[in-house]
This record gives sequence, structure tokens and C-alpha cells, in this order.
Amino acid sequence: MALRVLLTAAAGLTLAGCGTSENPDPQPTTQEPSQSESQRPDTTARPSPTNNQEAPLRIQITVGDQRFQATLTDSTASRDLVAQLPVTIDMVDHGSVEKTGPLPAPLSIDGQPDGADPDPGDLGYYAPGGDLVLYYGDQSYFPGIVILGRLDGDAAERIAALDATITATVEPMRE
Repeated sequence: MALRVLLTAAAGLTLAGCGTSENPDPQPTTQEPSQSESQRPDTTARPSPTNNQEAPLRIQITVGDQRFQATLTDSTASRDLVAQLPVTIDMVDHGSVEKTGPLPAPLSIDGQPDGADPDPGDLGYYAPGGDLVLYYGDQSYFPGIVILGRLDGDAAERIAALDATITATVEPMRE
């Protein structure tokens, strides 16, 4: 009996010594399935008031002695806009519904719909022309429009009252 115990112990030690250094535990392990890349949480830092409880992106638009504020959506296009700020844009009137002017560089439209139907007071981007757009009238759906955010308060009415051609300075809000 003692010999059997001794042989069993020796066999166990021999088998334990045959293990690899990658798995020193002789017992089988069960691993949880790893998350695929698409299931892993996105750790990219970006403003998202609903997820991270951070403040929304805010900008200020100055035309002459008037100031307008806007709250931006959390999108790649909006973050691209903020990265270009401050910027001064010469804007013209189109169809008595919007003021448009070219941005220095295009904004990313990844993840955006093919077009939009902006409301008066929306802040937009017209991708084919690379223009920032201040909507003060009713523009119907049009391909290439990306809604970037919303002008605050009575900004749309005040923009409508401005001359056809304006120079607007757009900068991040300092809160």
C-alpha cells in the first residue's frame, strides 16, 4: 500500500513537471469568451452628455455687435468644427432661409445620414460645399445637409434680420 501511494505521488510529480510554463496550473481552465473588437466599449474620449455626464459642446457666433450661442450635437462633424475654431467666415444669404459660408477644412460626415430637413434655428453643415449654415427659415430635406446643433433662443429671428452678407466669427464658448 505504501508503495502504491509513493508511485502515485511520483507519477503526479512527473506529470506536473511536464506542464508548460504557459499554464503552470495542471487543472483545465475555462476562459470566458473574449469580446470582439466591435463589442468592446469605446474608450475614445469625446463629449457625450448622456453617457459621460460632460457638458455639451457650446459655441458662440459673433456678427458685428450681436452674439449668438449654439449647442452642438455629439458627432464627429461637430467635433471637427470645434477643432477648427476660432474661425471667421464670410456668409451669404440663400433663399431667405439660411446664411452659408465656407469653413477652412471639410468636416467628417462619418456616421451621418445622407441628408437632413433642418428646422429654423438649426446649425448645419453643407458637405458638398464645405459650408457652415445658419438656418433661420424653413429649408426642406436636401442631400448633403448635416445638422450640427441648435442655435439658442431667438437667434434664428435675429439672424433673419441681418443684411444678406455677413461676417461671422465662430469660437468655442468659455463657460
